[in-house]
Amino acid sequence: MKGPISQFIEHHYRHFNAAALMDAAKGYETHLNEGGKMLISLAGAMSTAELGISLAEMIRQDKVAIISCTGANLEEDVMNLVAHSHYKRVPNYRDLTPREEWELLENHYNRVTDTCIPEEEAFRRLQKHLHKVWKDAEDKGERYFPHEFLYQVVKSGVLEEHYEIDPKNSWILAAAEKNIPVIVPGWEDSTTGNIFASYCIKGELKASTVKSGIEYMMYLTEWYRANSGGKGVGFFQIGGGIAGDFPICVVPMMYQDLEWHDVPFWSYFCQISDSTTSYGSYSGAVPNEKITWGKLDIDTPKFIVESDATIVAPLIFAWVLGQ
Repeated sequence: MKGPISQFIEHHYRHFNAAALMDAAKGYETHLNEGGKMLISLAGAMSTAELGISLAEMIRQDKVAIISCTGANLEEDVMNLVAHSHYKRVPNYRDLTPREEWELLENHYNRVTDTCIPEEEAFRRLQKHLHKVWKDAEDKGERYFPHEFLYQVVKSGVLEEHYEIDPKNSWILAAAEKNIPVIVPGWEDSTTGNIFASYCIKGELKASTVKSGIEYMMYLTEWYRANSGGKGVGFFQIGGGIAGDFPICVVPMMYQDLEWHDVPFWSYFCQISDSTTSYGSYSGAVPNEKITWGKLDIDTPKFIVESDATIVAPLIFAWVLGQ
């Protein structure tokens, strides 16, 4: 029996983007019920939007097997975990003058739409612990992926005294507890990546201590080979950008470049995007375009919900969780 949120969606969401949301949610559920696994990709500022409130429960209940996200989403979930009370909401963000934006900068607030991240406060609590795991690995001649270093920090318990939200609402904590893989393409394009680069420039750390994007693709290739049997792996894409573009390419890469002709296509595809169909916009490309790139099959269930992911994703997750 579905819960009240699901009942509300099914009753009211009958047409247009609402119907697309309902169809995508039912398709996700069917995919899992038939033994499939799901990759979720996180672009934009989903962690700052506190998507962890619903995503963490999806991870705990094995509704997602692997995540691909930007470096910003990787770090910002933990920043919200340890510095939530210092975040600042700006409901009138559309009305800010350049001078008011400058004042936010001077007060160490970086604005994402209506939410300002207190980078000074968040990184004061995180940076020293990351530096320690980077340095310890280097001293031992070990190398890890960005998400593995973050897992080491959160699993060690050193941040627990700083928790400012209920830890059940942190998707990184849920992912670390389950030890699910997190693919982080372009990790260098994040505050943590910039900090790591600064240590390398100063000669304090070696760039090779953190594994690279190419190694992430190699790792994803192994994971996909091991997990794409039976019903296969679905692809649930939130937003556009590298978080989605990078992992979806693993299938044509194996088929075309490695010439492994037994590679199954992604077996479900849904994209939530507010980038409407347009000229040359990858994020605005309809799913059928992916057939021509060797990513999706003719009969792969395909859904696109052209709406705000902060509204759509929690509703789809609620349906999948039976809430």
